[in-house]
Amino acid sequence: MRTFKWIFYAFVGLFVVGFLHYSLPQHDIVRIVNTYEERQSLSGWTTMFWGDAQSPVTNGVETRDVQFIQSVKANGKPMVYRNEDTGFGWPPYFKVDTASLYTEAADAVSTKDAPEWVIVTHYGWRSELLSIFPNAVGVKPATGPDQRIIPWVSIVILVLILIVLLLIRRMWLQFRERTIDPLVENVGEKFEDASDATRERADGVKRWFRK
Repeated sequence: MRTFKWIFYAFVGLFVVGFLHYSLPQHDIVRIVNTYEERQSLSGWTTMFWGDAQSPVTNGVETRDVQFIQSVKANGKPMVYRNEDTGFGWPPYFKVDTASLYTEAADAVSTKDAPEWVIVTHYGWRSELLSIFPNAVGVKPATGPDQRIIPWVSIVILVLILIVLLLIRRMWLQFRERTIDPLVENVGEKFEDASDATRERADGVKRWFRK
């Protein structure tokens, strides 16, 4: 049972870490090489990694035109972002400026010989196997490919989450100390009294039969 409990805790912990890693903003310093729009056919459980847009559905397959931003990192690794509105859904980036961001990205296109480095803020994951892309939410100029970025937003959010968890734990401990523990102790005492009374009656019956 203890092994099962730790496996359950590990699963919950991995889920929470994965959820936060997917949802919190991340920053890449890249050189944008192209922007384009392509029709995508979405189906199955991977649709949750795309924007929640109202698109035509045929035979269970959703089709929509999605804007993409192609880029290359300083180490030469390619990175492709999608550019979709988040609206008021999750994650709560309230992104409604897809067209403006697409224009900014197209204006920042540069070549290897004359690179223009930019910071792309995004959330989500890139998986070639699942054909999913991180969603770009912001583009701004970088001082160079080695610029240091401190993720202040993620740090503040994580600190707030930690504070809330500590407050919840403290409230739970106080509730257990003031309500649950006395209740359990009271039930235990009543059960013990009932056991003593039952034992006394049983002893009385035994003495009666011995007479």
